[in-house]
Amino acid sequence: MSVIAAISTPNAPGGIAVIRVSGEGAIDVAARVFRGKDPRKMEGYTCAYGCAYDGDERLDDCILTVFRAPHSYTGEDTAEFSCHGGLYVTKRILRTLLNNGAEIAQPGEFTKRAFLNGKLDLTQAEAVMDIISARGSAELKIAEGLREGAVFRKVNSCSKRLMKLLGDLAAWSDYPDEDIPYVEPEELSHELKSIREELNSLLKNYDSGKLLREGIPTVIVGKPNVGKSTIFNSLSGCERSIVTDIAGTTRDIVEESVMLGDITLRLSDTAGIHETEDIIEGIGIRIAEKALENALLVIAVFDGSCPLTADDFYLLDKLNAHRIIAVINKSDLEQRLDESIFQEKNIHTVFISAKNSSGLTELRYAVEEMFSLNEECFSTATAANERQKNCIVSALDSVTEAINALDRGEMLDGVNVLLDEAEQSLLELTGERVTNAVVDEVFSRFCVGK
Repeated sequence: MSVIAAISTPNAPGGIAVIRVSGEGAIDVAARVFRGKDPRKMEGYTCAYGCAYDGDERLDDCILTVFRAPHSYTGEDTAEFSCHGGLYVTKRILRTLLNNGAEIAQPGEFTKRAFLNGKLDLTQAEAVMDIISARGSAELKIAEGLREGAVFRKVNSCSKRLMKLLGDLAAWSDYPDEDIPYVEPEELSHELKSIREELNSLLKNYDSGKLLREGIPTVIVGKPNVGKSTIFNSLSGCERSIVTDIAGTTRDIVEESVMLGDITLRLSDTAGIHETEDIIEGIGIRIAEKALENALLVIAVFDGSCPLTADDFYLLDKLNAHRIIAVINKSDLEQRLDESIFQEKNIHTVFISAKNSSGLTELRYAVEEMFSLNEECFSTATAANERQKNCIVSALDSVTEAINALDRGEMLDGVNVLLDEAEQSLLELTGERVTNAVVDEVFSRFCVGK
């Protein structure tokens, strides 16, 4: 493969920057730029201090680290320049490497080469990007499990069991005159049911994991001027919503991804839901009601300093089908709200003061409990994305149809075809048999330099 190079650290000023070079001839390219110890004489996993030069122009002091194939991230000869983290000097060193024989790396190309060179399976490669994009410890735990091969081990185990069954069926079918034991349908069905159970376990926590990675669609609703925007700003950590004493200030949906403990909320602040003759405000209310229908979590805000109003009851009537947390705002004032109605409707209640930003910890605990994001979600091997899920579902459907075919007493030749389809789906998941288009799609989502 050609020599590729890219900046592997963020495109921003910092204390240090890393420029990675990989491919057959990467060490020679590095030697044309680095002056100090000759990189061609360096062993793998060694570093040398020197300077990066563009011809006779000294660019910067740097540390060069050499990795020899196959003992590198990509499985190829690799050199990494660690220099000062200024944007200009970093780009100058990269440009010099490109002028001396390297090509600019495409998004995810280093990890793609690691996959193509057998250093990672496709599920582990996808986990690399999940680690980079993790916004909290929960997401990181899931990504680390995938990076360590949790999904691959379970899928590979199912794949090997299917392969053995396919081998037994092929041997019995292709060599009828040989003394090969007949494949008993009952034993075959028992083994397939065990495989089906394993595949189902890979889908068990998929929805919870997806919520952790992508965020829970959450909407803040309530009557006008009840404190929705103040709560939204407290959770998001900045003034994204306009806060005034004038009712009906929020006319459109304001959205933000916020971290609540280990959980990401895709948070939407909405117009106050109430009866109005204002045409523009009415449009905002209809948008708010639509957002309410699509949300997985509803944070319904009520004013604890006054009794429930007709607008509050109107809102409560719309909340029956949702996961709801009733947030009683203004807990710093004398409480006049009767909370028994929330108990009657089995709605979890949290008291907060948006003004003083108190009660947010209790809100976090309520969300974590509601979505059952326990340690099992982090430790159990589960599909990480839609591509993996679709492969598992496809394999599961084929295995289930094979079991049904056995129960109907159909010929083993037909069962053999279904098992082969299941095997192909699992091999596509791990990347052992996958099209170039799928591989390109997976790595197109990566950042440049990884």
